[in-house]
Order: sequence, then structure tokens, then C-alpha cells
Amino acid sequence: MVTKQVGDSPEESDLRRADSLAREIFSDVANKWALLIIGALGERTLRFSELRDEVEGISHKMLTQNLRMLERNGLVERKVHPTVPPRVEYTLTEPCQALLETVHRMCDWTSRYLGHIEASRRRFDA
Repeated sequence: MVTKQVGDSPEESDLRRADSLAREIFSDVANKWALLIIGALGERTLRFSELRDEVEGISHKMLTQNLRMLERNGLVERKVHPTVPPRVEYTLTEPCQALLETVHRMCDWTSRYLGHIEASRRRFDA
């Protein structure tokens, strides 16, 4: 995976530009699994299996891929305990704790407007 380097250019933080680092990060974080993982971790530390149980419908592969991506972006900390078998735990980092507030607001928005969106879909599909 190639990662863009942050330069002094303001274009790197412009989400409208397809080649910006900000767009790459936004794309990583703004997917349904990443948002659900962030929400499930919240302010807790969870093991892989606990996290998989919390995020209903996620496959082992998708959970692994998203946790690696979140760790790569510095949003999740992975701690391996030297036991047999190894115990691995995941915790949100400080930057992701700040993102968690936005995730909660998105969940609240979804709950608040779910009925409106459902009715709109029915009208559109009719």
C-alpha cells in the first residue's frame, strides 16, 4: 500500500482533491465497518473475539482488515499479551477518541431520521 507523504501543500488536506492524503484517510475511516468498530470499542478495550461479537455480521477477514487499517492510521492500539495462546486487545487511541464523538453523533442522527428515510425510500421505490 502506498501512502502519500504530508507536505507543506494545503492540497494534502483538501477532501475535494482525489490525490489528497485527507481523502485517503477519510476513505479509510468512513466505511461502515470502521465506524461500527470504532463505536463498539468506544472507551473500552476488547479482544478480537469480543469485538467480532459486538459488530454483528462482520466476517473474520473484514474485522482483521479494518483493525489493521485503523492501527496503521494510528486510531487503534493493538496490544499482544505474551500468553499461550497470545491474548490480543484493541483500544482506541486519543485521536480516535475525538472521532468517537462524531461517530456517536452520526448514530444519533441515524436514529432520529430513520423513520423519515424509510418513508422516503418507500415513496421513491413505489
